Amino acid sequence: MFHYYMFYKPFGCVTARRDPRYPTVMDYFRECGHENLSPAGRLDRQTEGLLFITDDGKWNQLMTHPGHHKEKTYEFTALGMLDAEKIKSLESGVYLKGSSVLTAPCHIQATGACVLSQILPSLHPEIQEATKHNRPDHPVVTGRITITEGRKRQIRRMMKTAGCCVIGLKRISIDGIALDKSLKPGEWKAFTPNLGE
Repeated sequence: MFHYYMFYKPFGCVTARRDPRYPTVMDYFRECGHENLSPAGRLDRQTEGLLFITDDGKWNQLMTHPGHHKEKTYEFTALGMLDAEKIKSLESGVYLKGSSVLTAPCHIQATGACVLSQILPSLHPEIQEATKHNRPDHPVVTGRITITEGRKRQIRRMMKTAGCCVIGLKRISIDGIALDKSLKPGEWKAFTPNLGE
């Protein structure tokens, strides 16, 4: 019988089994006693949010293989501004640095705008330190983005093409499965996916 876990990956840990420098997502599952658990997909160290952990290799492949085009939705906070023209460009597809292939169409919704001083206290201390050289009145945009690809650091790189620097990123759903709002960073729960496919 396979096991499926919904994990709220915290900022600062890496999606790996072992790492010499940072805690790993699998450190949170040591006490499970299930040796064959693996992350389904990846989130970079500074990205938090929904990550599936499972020992079902077939389901892992279904959720992560690029050919299945699973929708992944993220909430983002970025230094900069996103107007309608920039959003349309990003949604249509952009060239990432080092790639000759356009990103697949995506959906972006800007949900708010403020200045850096207003949100600085809510940012992770590491990000606070990294952004302290910016003006307190530097514009900040918040929003949601849904992509069907999983290129390395894709959202951060996409936003950079629009002149925005992502300072907060959280995955909130994969293929319609939403991160349980009762989970806190570092917490997980067992769940049963729809295996009807």
